[in-house]
Amino acid sequence: MCGIIACRTDRPATEYLRVGLRRLEYRGYDSVGIAVRTAGGGIARLRTTERIGALDTLLDRWTGPRFDGLGIGHTRWATHGVVSEGNAHPHTDCANQISVVHNGIIVNAVALRARLARAGHKFVTTVDSEVLCHLIEDERRAGDLLQAVQNALASVQGSWALAVLEHATGRIVLAANGSPLLVAHTADGDFAASDIAAIADWVDEYRVLGDGDIVDLTDQDTWRHCGAAIPPPMATRSLWRGGDVELDGYADYMAKEIDEQPEAVARILDELGDGIATGALWNGLGLPPFERLRMLGCGTSLNAGNVLGNLARRLGGVPASATLASEAGGEVADTGQLCLAISQSGETADVLRAMQSSAVGESPVVAITNNVHSTLARRADAVVGCSAGPEIGVAATKTFICQVVTGSALLLSALVATKRLSTPSAMGFVDDLRRLPDQLATAAAVARCVVPTMVDGLLAESGFIFIARGLGLPYAAEGALKLTELTYRWAECYAAGELKHGPLALIGAGTPVIVIENGDPRLAANTAEVQARGARVISIGLPGSAVPVIENHTAPWGPIVATVPLQILARTMALALGHDVDKPRNLAKSVTVE
Repeated sequence: MCGIIACRTDRPATEYLRVGLRRLEYRGYDSVGIAVRTAGGGIARLRTTERIGALDTLLDRWTGPRFDGLGIGHTRWATHGVVSEGNAHPHTDCANQISVVHNGIIVNAVALRARLARAGHKFVTTVDSEVLCHLIEDERRAGDLLQAVQNALASVQGSWALAVLEHATGRIVLAANGSPLLVAHTADGDFAASDIAAIADWVDEYRVLGDGDIVDLTDQDTWRHCGAAIPPPMATRSLWRGGDVELDGYADYMAKEIDEQPEAVARILDELGDGIATGALWNGLGLPPFERLRMLGCGTSLNAGNVLGNLARRLGGVPASATLASEAGGEVADTGQLCLAISQSGETADVLRAMQSSAVGESPVVAITNNVHSTLARRADAVVGCSAGPEIGVAATKTFICQVVTGSALLLSALVATKRLSTPSAMGFVDDLRRLPDQLATAAAVARCVVPTMVDGLLAESGFIFIARGLGLPYAAEGALKLTELTYRWAECYAAGELKHGPLALIGAGTPVIVIENGDPRLAANTAEVQARGARVISIGLPGSAVPVIENHTAPWGPIVATVPLQILARTMALALGHDVDKPRNLAKSVTVE
């Protein structure tokens, strides 16, 4: 869940590393560091456990030799080893001949560390990544850096995206396995990064490393796969530019990305809309018919999966289940099932592992992701992009909405193509989808007027309960997740009918209960149950609610517009508590470790 960047340029490397690391900070912000070659041929290593601004200060105060155009950088989300300057990347070998930045986890690090220590290597950190430095150090004694990296990784188990800087020669060798890494050659120089957003200012096209690839970063890349020389893969045109990931006057990315939701939904429908009611969207994927549906995801993506499962059951009579990706190994594949693997980044380690589990077996897999060049997209049988655009805030906002809309479009098309839904009915649902951008914008305007007045009375509360029924339940779950992520208060979601089976014990005088009102006639009685016990009820939904935002409560994807006030509630409360809404503590956006 870390971010790495490497560059070979004509200008000082720090000019590029500063920008790239700032744009990679969403991947981890426990510490940040760089290793840069100086004009005298030495290597300067600067690290800090503070944010990228602290690294900027270190660079501004630098009084040593001038930096040249060669460097690597890293922003960390800690997995092994406490957060400390000593544990921050880049790491180096015993002889200080190489520097290494790494994203991923070395599963057999303990055994490798013990073996290397017996051979005389001195470890200075508790980080698993450091074993890579010493393994490569041993192999370098035989000569070539590229071969040394290849030989060293042969004994490693786990996942990695890494950049190795050889101090004496200035060579940079890259490798990837189960973690994202891309390379690009531009008029400004040669670059590698975990995310195209980091280098988007300078890049027109890029190439993605596949699992097992090792690359020498030069203008004429030497590219190997599992030890064999191969031609570089086809280049991908970059559609992102640096301006896409700027704040554009917003106070934070979360506010910007909430406001971008109507435009993102409109873009999806422009891309997919014509293929929904005809079945062409589904038919174009070339997949076999299915009798059952299984959604795989984690966190927000699993909530989106539950929305899609509800739609498949309600409209098509398709049995559907949602499987927590991290627990997929305990499931058994159903006959005739189709799997929807849902991941914002397309690099979520638990989802990638789930694709190899007994829950999937030999079933076809469709990836729903915001990155159609990701590992998930490459491994799936088909992929449908969410088209959300860059999302920098760690807590997902527009990617959740886009997953729901994209998945709904896909399933509506599939139901038409398999004769479970008529074309006229599907056309009506497409019309409903096309109304969503305006409805989302209206919901944001209403919520911004109403929600802030509620927050002052909630700041002292230690916990919150979210309830809903039927199609509203996944949205209540998403609202609880957002509040937990951003405010650091516990928030639990319950099916309203389950209150009397235990959760009512949590209700006391003033307990905040957020109710997603979506027209279920039984919900009023459940709301009355908590009110009778002194709860403070905040209803979101239909006219008459505290936050009235829902116009169409019969849509098969449920009360999607309720998502917006739930996001605004979490953000507003978090800001009032003094928290960073873009970078909540202990979290990172691209969860590339299990």
